[in-house]
Amino acid sequence: MMRVLIVGLGNMGVSHALAHHMNPHSRIVGLVNRSPRPLPEALAPYPFFRTFEEGMQTRPDLVVIATYSDSHAPLTIAAMEAGAHIFVEKPLATTVADAQAVVDTARRLNRKLVVGYILRHHPSWIRLIAEARALGGPYVFRMNLNQQSTGEQWATHKALMRETSPLVDCGVHYVDVMCQVTDAPPLRVQGIGLRLSDEIAPEMYNYGQLQVVFADGSVGWYEAGWGPMMSETAFFVKDIVTPRGSVSITDADKGASADIDGHTKVGGLLVHLPEGDQMIDLPDEPGHQALCDAEQTFVLRAIAENLDLTRHMADAVRSLAICLAADESIRTGRVIDL
Repeated sequence: MMRVLIVGLGNMGVSHALAHHMNPHSRIVGLVNRSPRPLPEALAPYPFFRTFEEGMQTRPDLVVIATYSDSHAPLTIAAMEAGAHIFVEKPLATTVADAQAVVDTARRLNRKLVVGYILRHHPSWIRLIAEARALGGPYVFRMNLNQQSTGEQWATHKALMRETSPLVDCGVHYVDVMCQVTDAPPLRVQGIGLRLSDEIAPEMYNYGQLQVVFADGSVGWYEAGWGPMMSETAFFVKDIVTPRGSVSITDADKGASADIDGHTKVGGLLVHLPEGDQMIDLPDEPGHQALCDAEQTFVLRAIAENLDLTRHMADAVRSLAICLAADESIRTGRVIDL
């Protein structure tokens, strides 16, 4: 039975806690959050702690970290040094150096480190990657996720932008998909961005786009925007083009752009070849909670079966490096070589 400590009880932390609550191989030994907050009834009986240090006194085998991005690296390293394996939400850190330090610590201490790339556990996205790889490269990646957020959702986005831009917070998911398809290292990144609201810090932008070039000749763009001013038109584009054809996520019933379940929903894939098109229906897709369940099941399996997570950790650093380079490009106006 794995002793699990959950650190951070925002939307993702609560979902991960529910996943371990339902898993017969887990036992939650504590929930950590800086301030009390309403919790689902299922989580109410578990011990509650206000600080990470208090929570670590429970001597967990696995620590799930779902706090704000700037605390990911220090909390992850501290938990590993105390003897725990780690699941940490994306992004792994706020700098490439810190992300690499986390990975180096995991290797040195022989700890399992899983980063919250939820799309890696989604059967439809796994199929998308397989279909694209079967076509062969070089690839053109066309991807975006814009969110028209108001009220509480806009408040959450503004809180996130105190530490992380939407291009980094969301972009690492889709850049990770690019990395899984091409396998080639990135060479250079260029970004553009704009601050569209006086409600965020002057140095922050709430709309951004990156362009990346890979060593095999593949190219890709990704854009992300948050806020009440964002358009609901074409807010979700996922398209991979190759010399042989293309594979695209078709427009499923995604609801509004701020609907978190719609961010992972595929519905179907359109594989286009010169000789004809193939539509791949993907019914009964998992929802957000089911994907969090799958993530935590994978973490437990990685520990129990001593899975090799070398590629997983390297990809987490690589996708973050691309998105942070886009951030740097936006702030400096320069193309960033990697």
